[in-house]
Amino acid sequence: MRILQVLGTSAGGVGSHVHGLVRGLAEAGHHVVVACPRQAEDHFRFGAVASSVEALDVSDRPHPAHDVRAVRDLSRLAAGADVVHAHGLRAAALGVLATGRRGAPVVATLHNAPPSGAITGAVYAALERVVARGSALVLGVSPDLVHRMDRLGARRTGLAVVAAPPRRTAVVDRYAVRAALGVGGRSSLAVVVARLAPQKGIELLLDAHRELVDDVDLVTVVAGDGPLREALQARIEAERLPVRLLGHRTDVPELLAAADVVVSSAQWEGQPVALQEALHLGAAVVATDVGGTAAVVGDAALLVPPADAISLSRAIRDVVRHGAVRDDLRSKAVERAEHLPTEEDALAAALTAYRSVVDLAHDAEP
Repeated sequence: MRILQVLGTSAGGVGSHVHGLVRGLAEAGHHVVVACPRQAEDHFRFGAVASSVEALDVSDRPHPAHDVRAVRDLSRLAAGADVVHAHGLRAAALGVLATGRRGAPVVATLHNAPPSGAITGAVYAALERVVARGSALVLGVSPDLVHRMDRLGARRTGLAVVAAPPRRTAVVDRYAVRAALGVGGRSSLAVVVARLAPQKGIELLLDAHRELVDDVDLVTVVAGDGPLREALQARIEAERLPVRLLGHRTDVPELLAAADVVVSSAQWEGQPVALQEALHLGAAVVATDVGGTAAVVGDAALLVPPADAISLSRAIRDVVRHGAVRDDLRSKAVERAEHLPTEEDALAAALTAYRSVVDLAHDAEP
């Protein structure tokens, strides 16, 4: 099969997912071309596993001149493909416009919720309609994304299968990690792994911490950096909250393994990598019930409503105060981790999707 993989700018999960698919497809004997920005190729080195890599000028935001050129380039590349697999709303819209009604069928995988805002929201709503109506199949990494496409009239939809991150183990004793963080023996440790950006809901975490300071001896550390760091640090200092922003860390497995509770206060998640890592390490998890989080963690977490600081604080309190609750969650985490999707699962699901749209395209031919 001749497969064109298309993606825009990526520095994380999307690029890793595509790299794993391309490697598996190539090893199975398929001819795979990757079209992506040069920055994505520099970061992920698709050329090491793909048949070829083509530079594609796709920016973070719609850009008329660049997008016209990208559609033209994709039209040329898609002419030799049996199927086009586009990752992300922007790439999928460009793929649909490039292939038209009689070109290669497009499988679109949506990895993120569209941004909000009056102007930006309107632009992305238009892109969603293009993708829903022009794709042969739309996959979403979370049920809410699939439902959005269903409401917009997509022909076929489904949940995307994305491989969990490779299992990593902690190589430093949890007590040594806690000592290095300055967390005393009687204090509980909460760990958050998140980019300091609005989607990750760190403000909600601080609201919850304000509810906990009087009755729980809890220190929370946040591994990750981002544009909100200065504002969050200012609030932490002003309210004297026992929360520490650690910045980028290379010892995430050690932090997760040392935690009494791992917390996600996100406003939206697709298939959260940090929580999957926490499950691999047998951590007790508390998370907001948003996007695809529930589908990832199953019953191996205490889930709370989004934007509800009181419920979040109560769940954290239950875990750090009650060893039986904590131990039960840890046991469930280990069991749940055994059922997380692998790269083999993701590859098999992708091939099933490709064959289904190719067969339908052939059936529709006069």
